[in-house]
Amino acid sequence: MKTYTAAAFDMDGLMFDTEDVYWKAADALLKRRGFAYTRELCSQIMGRPPEFCFTLLKERFALPERWQDLHAESEVLFLEILKDGFSMMPGLIELLEHLERRKIPKAVCTSSAVRVAREVLGNYDMMPRFQFVLTAENITRGKPDPQIFQKAAEQFKVEPSDMVVFEDSMAGIAAAAAAGAFAVAVLAEHNRDNDYSNASLVVNRLDDERVLKLF
Repeated sequence: MKTYTAAAFDMDGLMFDTEDVYWKAADALLKRRGFAYTRELCSQIMGRPPEFCFTLLKERFALPERWQDLHAESEVLFLEILKDGFSMMPGLIELLEHLERRKIPKAVCTSSAVRVAREVLGNYDMMPRFQFVLTAENITRGKPDPQIFQKAAEQFKVEPSDMVVFEDSMAGIAAAAAAGAFAVAVLAEHNRDNDYSNASLVVNRLDDERVLKLF
């Protein structure tokens, strides 16, 4: 069985249970304008970069603001709601410790903005555990485009086919698969209805035995 030499992690909904925070922020943003956030919208934007998400909301509800202004307002809401606390996803610490024992380099590859990534990761002092963090600001084409994972492989100095990517969104899995990485979809309450037929492996926890055996 092949073993892999690098690991790339999505952040929201994969490492941390922050999807509810995003839901509350998006719902508050739209309620200020007389609209409601829905599961359909959530599914469409999950894992996508800010420009895609807020352009979609702008067009769907004919909002007059620029997508950048909607994003900035949503970011303020998100960071405020984040103060109420959030938890790590099951198996995260166990997987990180497993990788660290084997000296496997790790990165975070998130569609979130750098300010959000710093706040979320900093809450659990996670930044020192990763070799680098790539955010929406580091790319020109967001997931499902493979660019973020191609950049990660370049920084790791490995081929994408030697890297495992952990994702919870369909866009993220599509990006990982397109990059040529081993794409692991991790199921949770917010994404159990998604189609992960293009994933290399589908698991319920980050520390699934099948995952640990990849390294």
